[in-house]
Amino acid sequence: MNALKWVRGVNGTLGWFAPKLVANKMRLAFMTPREHPPRDWELPLLAKSERITLRFGLSALRWGQGPTVLLMHGWEGRPTQFASLINALVDAGYTVVALDGPAHGRSPGREANVVLFARAMLEAAAELPPLQAVIGHSMGGASAMLAVQLGLRTETLVSIAAPARILGVLRGFARYVGMPPRARSAFIRRVEQDVGMRAATLDVAHYQLDMPGLIVHAEDDTFVPVKESQLIHEAWFDSRLLRLADGGHQRVLADPRVIDGVLSLLAGRSLQARQSA
Repeated sequence: MNALKWVRGVNGTLGWFAPKLVANKMRLAFMTPREHPPRDWELPLLAKSERITLRFGLSALRWGQGPTVLLMHGWEGRPTQFASLINALVDAGYTVVALDGPAHGRSPGREANVVLFARAMLEAAAELPPLQAVIGHSMGGASAMLAVQLGLRTETLVSIAAPARILGVLRGFARYVGMPPRARSAFIRRVEQDVGMRAATLDVAHYQLDMPGLIVHAEDDTFVPVKESQLIHEAWFDSRLLRLADGGHQRVLADPRVIDGVLSLLAGRSLQARQSA
């Protein structure tokens, strides 16, 4: 906390006189993930995985046999954070492919953002069988919805604890690190230059989501406000919203109600496909 107070103090002072300098430094901090090793409870699943390498060196873990489900973790996350869900999907007869996002795990890169994550999902999908589902957590959920806009094809889509508006994420980070208004604006412009898109366009309200979907969010999520889930739900006609009283930002991934919701979504879509065949 002392380090954060120091950063806020420097940004709050220097940001008035050299807003671009502060913006550039904070852009680097915003896009450079730290690596966190797997927890003990993730290790058994990791030991059962098959490591695969896709195009451009993109790394992933694979489990099971059957229709393919693609998973994308969040910022500074790992594939094995989905351990409970992965085990359930494999037991239900699916192949699960969980990506290491750009600059995460064994995938290449030093920086990451929601657009790079979305493009990585497109690259992975180009080498995989047709996707029965795409499941993303946090930034992975935002990137999954963006990837659909960029051409990703999937029968179903699941968003867990994801933000609806990237501009809101940028503004929240800028406030958190104490950037004054001019530095905040310069920061957002610099991020937009790097990702090649206007932040305002990275808003689910502008998206076309025409597949069945599940939106999951816990009321006590302190990283992404639960109100974001309602915005996603309002923009996504064929979606179900599952709001949980607790589960935070991470524990929600192992909640039995989330696992049941995902399996029900997949089972419903599979039944519909058989009936129309």
